[in-house]
Amino acid sequence: MTDRYRPVRPSRSRFVEARGLRHHVRCWGADVGRPLVMLHGWMDGSASFQFVVDALGPERRVLAPDWRGFGLTGRPVADCYWFPDYLADLDALLDAIWPEGAVDLVAHSMGGNVAMIYAGLRPARVRRLVNLEGYGLPGTTAVQAPGRMRRWLDEVREPVAPRRYPSLEALAERLASTNPRLPIDKARWLADHASAPTDDGRRVLLGDPAHRRVNPYLYRVDETVEIWRGIAAPVLLVESADTLSDPQRAWTRESEYAVRLGVVRDLRRVRIEQAGHMLHHDRPDVVAALIEEFIDG
Repeated sequence: MTDRYRPVRPSRSRFVEARGLRHHVRCWGADVGRPLVMLHGWMDGSASFQFVVDALGPERRVLAPDWRGFGLTGRPVADCYWFPDYLADLDALLDAIWPEGAVDLVAHSMGGNVAMIYAGLRPARVRRLVNLEGYGLPGTTAVQAPGRMRRWLDEVREPVAPRRYPSLEALAERLASTNPRLPIDKARWLADHASAPTDDGRRVLLGDPAHRRVNPYLYRVDETVEIWRGIAAPVLLVESADTLSDPQRAWTRESEYAVRLGVVRDLRRVRIEQAGHMLHHDRPDVVAALIEEFIDG
């Protein structure tokens, strides 16, 4: 495969045993000083932050774990994944990599949702938080519970097959078609880090397909808001222009969502033009500049 992205700051791997799993942590910079911890989103991995790291200052220490069941981190023996486990994993990982005090967090999408809740539950462990499109979820009502639980029961009855691609190039083309702003050289680099070869020469994604099963429990807005009230760290919410104009995300522009954000005591919102949900791929230079200004400011 030709024309592949070449990182400015190649990463190295570290493995941490925590909560019965071997967790992979991607590392950039010297092992000294307060780390900037980056948390990836759903069906993604720590390598996703490479382009932003390359745009940060060369002295910046960055640590990015793969969540359980993603990337090179181990997979639990389970039918599905439970959101509280991400919180407990993050708690254990921070105890292992920076037990001295607070860290700075940069978190995308699902990772942003984890980070917001963690910052509310462990305010002394988070100094500043950059949330990249971690909006939470639309509100739910109790009448949705029976259908959601029945769907989960149906899904766990059958095994979930991992997604396979005929070649690395085919996966790269799929990534580029999903996000037209992603250059093909970066798509090829991401494809290599997001998959592993199979015995028959194909590529299989490194995310456990069990992540795709529906969560049987509803998203409880009132509980989430009460946890967000405990956030003491300044929060920068970075949003993309595409997402803000997406009709499927209209709920994030309604008054109910503004009430949620209103409980965060120190919140700043920034909009990035010419970017979609994967804004750290689309505009890594802009995202990196916002991170450094906010974290250092």
